[in-house]
Amino acid sequence: MGFADQRFNVNLSILFTELPLLERPAAAAAAGFTAVELWWPWVDSPTPERSELDALKRAIEAAGVQLTGLNFYAGKLPGPDRGALSVPGEESERFRANIDVAADLAASLGCKALNALYGNRVEGVDPAEQDALAVENLVLAAHAADRIGAILLLEALNKPESPLYPLVSAPAAIGIVDKVNQASGLGNARFLMDLYHLSMNGEDLPQAITAYAEKTGHVQIADNPGRGAPGTGALPLEDLLDQLAKAGYDGWVGLEYKPGDRPSAEAFAWLPAGARAAR
Repeated sequence: MGFADQRFNVNLSILFTELPLLERPAAAAAAGFTAVELWWPWVDSPTPERSELDALKRAIEAAGVQLTGLNFYAGKLPGPDRGALSVPGEESERFRANIDVAADLAASLGCKALNALYGNRVEGVDPAEQDALAVENLVLAAHAADRIGAILLLEALNKPESPLYPLVSAPAAIGIVDKVNQASGLGNARFLMDLYHLSMNGEDLPQAITAYAEKTGHVQIADNPGRGAPGTGALPLEDLLDQLAKAGYDGWVGLEYKPGDRPSAEAFAWLPAGARAAR
């Protein structure tokens, strides 16, 4: 096994960002990839104009790539925010306004995974209040995902880079996955296992894979230290992905790493050109 046996997609919100949004799908295709994923592209708007949604849809279709993952509205990302769904008031309302917009865009492109970032802790607000709001909003998102035949993803980030984000371990994220599945009765909430974030938290990655592969709906990778391409750090990513496959994971592996001081098209030398198209 090895990298050539995986199904990779390119995250167009961290790679090819030197290009305008609508040019990135074609750039990924030119680099040999046939699948892409995106954070919510309109950081200031959970409900962009129909013309903007349609333009992105056309760009993805014209490039001939498959959208395999889309984030719900998460505030300014990259930036100070780490999601909106657990933040009381205006941000929570913005998340709710986005739910059907994001689901409909995903459905129009055959995308079957929607990622919901939990949101930071807010000073002066009881964490229990935020957690109750989060489950309420995640149940709404789970129903929207179910409506289009998709899964709902919950992600653990890392504490050094996201100190106010409460889900900074695999067990913490799994706990929310289980709560949402119990509350919704749908069973479509799944864990997004980002190996970079888990490694930044000092977690035992082989142990996490053994424990949580069955509940994992998507995997993302970057090397550590540096959040660069595989081979730029010290993580045995090829071995870890092999372990995931042996544990039964056969889904997408999102390339969510920084290209470094070079054009994104030059940041894929670690992956043979023939292994970039999804199988």
